[in-house]
Amino acid sequence: MLLRRTVGWLVLRFRALIWLSLFLLACGFFMSVMAQSAQAPASQEAAMGAPDVQETVASAGGREPEQPSSGGINGTVTDQVGAVSVDARVRLTREDQSLIQEVLTGNNGQFLFTDLPPGPFRLTITAQGFETQKVSGILLAGQSYLVPTIRLAVATVVTEVRVGLPVIEIAQAQIREQEKQRVLGIIPNFFVSYVPGAAPLAPKQKFELAWKSTIDPFTFVGVAALAGVQQATDDFEGYGQGMQGYSKRFGAAYADVVSGTFIGSAILPSLLKQDPRYFYKGTGGTRSRLQYALANTVICKGDNKRWQPNYSGIGGAFATSGISYLYYPAADRDAMNLVLQNSLIRIGETALANVLQEFVVRRLTPRLHSRPPAQP
Repeated sequence: MLLRRTVGWLVLRFRALIWLSLFLLACGFFMSVMAQSAQAPASQEAAMGAPDVQETVASAGGREPEQPSSGGINGTVTDQVGAVSVDARVRLTREDQSLIQEVLTGNNGQFLFTDLPPGPFRLTITAQGFETQKVSGILLAGQSYLVPTIRLAVATVVTEVRVGLPVIEIAQAQIREQEKQRVLGIIPNFFVSYVPGAAPLAPKQKFELAWKSTIDPFTFVGVAALAGVQQATDDFEGYGQGMQGYSKRFGAAYADVVSGTFIGSAILPSLLKQDPRYFYKGTGGTRSRLQYALANTVICKGDNKRWQPNYSGIGGAFATSGISYLYYPAADRDAMNLVLQNSLIRIGETALANVLQEFVVRRLTPRLHSRPPAQP
């Protein structure tokens, strides 16, 4: 029994050892397989990652460095003879005319713009006494754009002023201002100059003033009122009454205005080279200004700007009165009395008008320029 038990125990121990050995072998095999599995992905990852690194290095070595996006523009401004132009204004705008920068040229005539975005641009160069110059171009990213030398031409208007050519143009500008002069804003006051040294008028300009004065709407209003007064007082009774008489008085009064304005303010002044305007004095004492206004009835300025006898005004008054003899009623055609009387009345009206111009009219004329127009 003991032997059996001993043999049985030994068999059990042997089996246990066998099973234990098999278990240990199995565990060792399993651990080996797991270790190989772990090493394989790492090796594969390393093998796959190596070309990427090499490619990155190769790409980094072959790629060009990035260029800056902003650029600059520079150049030089000179005059016609090549002398540098100092303090010329250079204006840089985009294609849509929106302003980017503006600088003045330095002592060497140069200008410089920096930190500019790429794209089309335009330079506008201005300087006193010179014509404006414009230059266009396209600025590339990072480019330093050199503008060819910009030569400024002398302005045409400067040349004309030096040789006295624009006098007629200055006179025309002054006439345009005179044609805006209206007493109380409605009554035309075209034949008065508030510029003492105004440019002389050309014959065409004298006729222009006369024409615009005679066709002004208020001229017709004034003639209509005068004809109404004559109708009410039965002046020139040969015309009769009623609508027919009023029409004749209106026609005669308007004929006086037209003939007096054209003869005394356009025709004779053009022939005799005299200025038909009244030149406002506005300075000095009351007495000196009154004497000046009354004297302007018989003296006037010539186109040479010198004072001389007013042949145009006096001759125009007598000529107009002589012409009126043709259309006044037969009963009033006492030639000597009619012409002399009407002539003296016209000269007296001129003297009174000059006094009013000197002391009253200017205050009643709105929107007069505080500064005179350009003078030659």
